[in-house]
Amino acid sequence: MTTITGKNVLVTGANRGIGQALLEEALRRGAQQVYAAAREPFTHPDERVVPLVLDVTDAAQTEQAVQRVSALDILVNNAGVARYDDLSDRAVLEQHLAVNLFGLHGVTQALLPLLVRSRGAIVNNLAVAALAPLPIIPAYSISKAAAFSLTQAQRMLLAGQGVTVHAVLTGPTDTDMSRGYDAPKASPESVARAIFDGVEKEEEDIFPDAMSQTMAAGWHSSPAKALEREYAAIAAAGRPGS
Repeated sequence: MTTITGKNVLVTGANRGIGQALLEEALRRGAQQVYAAAREPFTHPDERVVPLVLDVTDAAQTEQAVQRVSALDILVNNAGVARYDDLSDRAVLEQHLAVNLFGLHGVTQALLPLLVRSRGAIVNNLAVAALAPLPIIPAYSISKAAAFSLTQAQRMLLAGQGVTVHAVLTGPTDTDMSRGYDAPKASPESVARAIFDGVEKEEEDIFPDAMSQTMAAGWHSSPAKALEREYAAIAAAGRPGS
């Protein structure tokens, strides 16, 4: 099992919601250092926390943040945007893709050498909307579906370098982002605990709340998951030394 104790962790979108809960949970589990990335500067009383100013869509800020990270074991791509829309405005879709897909990819690629060195883990906080679009936020759903496919591709491509990749398929959570959505919601703290539980148990796909957990068994035994395993075997067979 993986453990958070003694590890260097970076969390994007760490100043509120699930990101803030992940920051506190990593500290509670004994992380050696937590790099807390957010678009706006903020402070934290724990000396193990290193705040980073990071807009994941800004390549220059990403590079500046990377220069401050000396070692990394776990990257949690949590930063995201969610806006209500009806797909009538292309700019809204582009914004979601810029943050939720390309931002995630850019941060991961920039930090990948450190993760390869530590044989670390990438944790992509997605949503159950990646599996089926929620009609009130279709642009968000599209971006999360794309990010889920990216996560699966990362998993296959990085396995040979010792980097594990986890998809977090989160259901409704009580955060500012989902304030306008009327549904039973999990607390950010319970979601954060379940995410790190899943990482420590080395679960590929993590369902961290009551709503998403109802889908877990069906997903793990689904034809789609079986096809992913089949493709992963093809990727493994093509690696040198296989």
